[in-house]
Amino acid sequence: MNFTKSLTQWYLQNKRNLPWRNTADPYPIWLSEIILQQTRVVQGTPFFLSFMNAFPTVFDLANANEEQVLKLWQGLGYYSRARNLHKTAQFVAQELSGVFPTTYKELLKLKGVGEYTAAAIASFSYNEVVPVVDGNVFRVLSRFFDVETDIAVASAKKEFAALAFELIPKDNPALFNQAIMEFGAIQCVPKSPNCSICIFNESCAALQKKKVDQLPVNNKKLKVRNRFFNYLVVSDENENTIIQKRTTKGIWYNLYEFPLIETNVVEDFDSISTIIHDEFFEKNAVLNIDEWNEKSIIHKLSHQHLHIKFWKVAVKGTIENGINAETLKTYPFPIVIFNFIEKN
Repeated sequence: MNFTKSLTQWYLQNKRNLPWRNTADPYPIWLSEIILQQTRVVQGTPFFLSFMNAFPTVFDLANANEEQVLKLWQGLGYYSRARNLHKTAQFVAQELSGVFPTTYKELLKLKGVGEYTAAAIASFSYNEVVPVVDGNVFRVLSRFFDVETDIAVASAKKEFAALAFELIPKDNPALFNQAIMEFGAIQCVPKSPNCSICIFNESCAALQKKKVDQLPVNNKKLKVRNRFFNYLVVSDENENTIIQKRTTKGIWYNLYEFPLIETNVVEDFDSISTIIHDEFFEKNAVLNIDEWNEKSIIHKLSHQHLHIKFWKVAVKGTIENGINAETLKTYPFPIVIFNFIEKN
């Protein structure tokens, strides 16, 4: 059977109506691709719509301040994407007069734009014949053709890109790229795909060999680091509080948080109380210390598991430059802290 023809026919009949698909304008296409890195479509779509509403052009995004961008990004995670998004918007607006590069090679030079994103923009906006290779493409091609190459190795992307290039129609690369990504997203899914209704169920090599659940091969071992965060939710006589900006590179860079005590293990009340009295406040300044949550909230990031406890710290008098509850909600926070603020 003709893989490409069958795939594109399936796509035209089954594709989702997504807001960035009805344009060749590189700005919304770029924006959608950055948002959808590490993010499912159903989660990313409201963020895309919010960004387009707040920043309808690349100039609007460029003219925003970083805190506005981070606040709108709040909840998407991988916040370096938002910072790179903002810097790239400024570069395109200021250095390129608002015109995005028109080739794959030039798009690769933009901050935060890798091979996959550059290929997507180049093909969707400019119809350049360059295949996209993401997790969906790895999965579809490895299963259909029974490719056992470990996708964790550096050479895998070139191998799969070469295979995709053989299949991509040179007169309509955008359609093929959209089709293969969509097929991987809603039909050839990672776990328990419904192969009985698949258009390729008579030609898929992995299905014939009963290897669907074994492909693609991915032998990458993920090392997870455990960290223990104790946040001090300080409250003065006016119920104002203190926050600080994370200025060291790493997770949540340039987002806000409460004063933090990071420990090596889950610490008990006495240990945290001692640190609060010794390192944060003068003697007799603290009226009371309470645990907000007895059990740690476990917040899972890609390579880190954060064990988070919030501590209510009531202090005498008023805090200099204290922040009230209403103002507090306007700052960009990691989602786990924002959710705590919303509930409390």
